[in-house]
Amino acid sequence: MEYTLEIDGTPETVPGGTGVLLLHPSTGETDRIDTEFLKTDTDHFLVVSTRTTAREVKQKLEYYDVDEDRAEILDTLSIEHGYSRRKSDTVHYVAAPDDIDGIVEHIDGFLDSHDGKLRLSFDSVTELAYYAGDDDALEAVERILELLEEYDAIGLFHVSEEPHDPELVERFRDLFDGVIDLDEDGSVDAEF
Repeated sequence: MEYTLEIDGTPETVPGGTGVLLLHPSTGETDRIDTEFLKTDTDHFLVVSTRTTAREVKQKLEYYDVDEDRAEILDTLSIEHGYSRRKSDTVHYVAAPDDIDGIVEHIDGFLDSHDGKLRLSFDSVTELAYYAGDDDALEAVERILELLEEYDAIGLFHVSEEPHDPELVERFRDLFDGVIDLDEDGSVDAEF
């Protein structure tokens, strides 16, 4: 299955199973790229949010006019901050922000229970590494990329360069089929 990408500098289409790394200096312009990725050529999508709460994800989708009927959100953060958690058909939670098995199992369940063109946004791997450690974050990404391959889905994974040493950023880069380098000014340099 082919998926359309409408992000500057990227190929017009990518095959199912493609994982894309979004490298960025700050979170300023990431919402625009993320929502462009989610709203194009998609039947269902899952946002795994380790950086913001489900409520904030919903506000972002609404602001950028993304069809929320296609959305599911996995909020890993609210429990850490002691926020109330209102589980619904489209909003789910894990036990803790470093619950990698819970995150991967939820992604597997989402991909298994939906048909058509499926997309995943993981915002952000940097936050996962903060809670779970670098090695566990790398392992989680590897496991999720295998699921994307298995289910013919595609994913966009956010990594902020600033907190990581360059060697770890390279290890993340090596895992992905494509890399979108987002500059501070919002310009994009993509390698696929």
